[in-house]
Amino acid sequence: MNARIVALVPAAGVGARAVSPADSAQPKQYQTIHGSPLLAHTVRALAACARIAEIAVVVSPTDGWIDEIALNVPSAQIPVSVLRCGGASRAESVRNGLAEVRRRYADADWVLVHDAARCCITPTLIDRLIDACLPHQVGGLLAIPVADTLKRANGAHESVATVDRSMLWAAQTPQMFRLGTLLAALQAADLTGITDEASAMEAAGVTPQLVQGASTNLKVTYPDDFTMAAALLQRMDAH
Repeated sequence: MNARIVALVPAAGVGARAVSPADSAQPKQYQTIHGSPLLAHTVRALAACARIAEIAVVVSPTDGWIDEIALNVPSAQIPVSVLRCGGASRAESVRNGLAEVRRRYADADWVLVHDAARCCITPTLIDRLIDACLPHQVGGLLAIPVADTLKRANGAHESVATVDRSMLWAAQTPQMFRLGTLLAALQAADLTGITDEASAMEAAGVTPQLVQGASTNLKVTYPDDFTMAAALLQRMDAH
């Protein structure tokens, strides 16, 4: 029997850095962008990938917004579930979400973790990651080689050194690993130092594959990112 792929979307944060003037009272994943909540765009992109068996959205136990946008999240042939087990950090939310998903899936199944704030992900990029990870022993993540010159700063925000970028990649999501392996890695790790799934896997002693992503797969983090993401979504809808 072929292993299944479940998409896990951690969406329990408050997004304090991404407050927009129109929706400042809401966490960023629920703020409106190009006509829909940011989270809805993200789920729609995942739902367009037929190889995904289920989309599980992890929210805070006290989340008061997800039910209001549920009707705007299309399930189509792919079921969308809401897991109210989010934690204090992204890593904790993913760990808790995986523990819930494990009740319905096998350790050998794949989990594809994607940031709710990366609403410009495309089915093409998702398929590229899946194609690269399925034959790989560990799994992998979308990432792009660092193009900018990198500077190391001191405490006064002064540049003290230029960092060699030749072997540096900027990590993106989705990140795709075997469910049981990733859950075990997160359970064994000190979550204070875990910023993505690949870092947990690296701490477990394995080497995830880097799969070429795209600069358009941006993470909405700061207020100006809303404008950029809206323009990208509009362009994607026009094609």
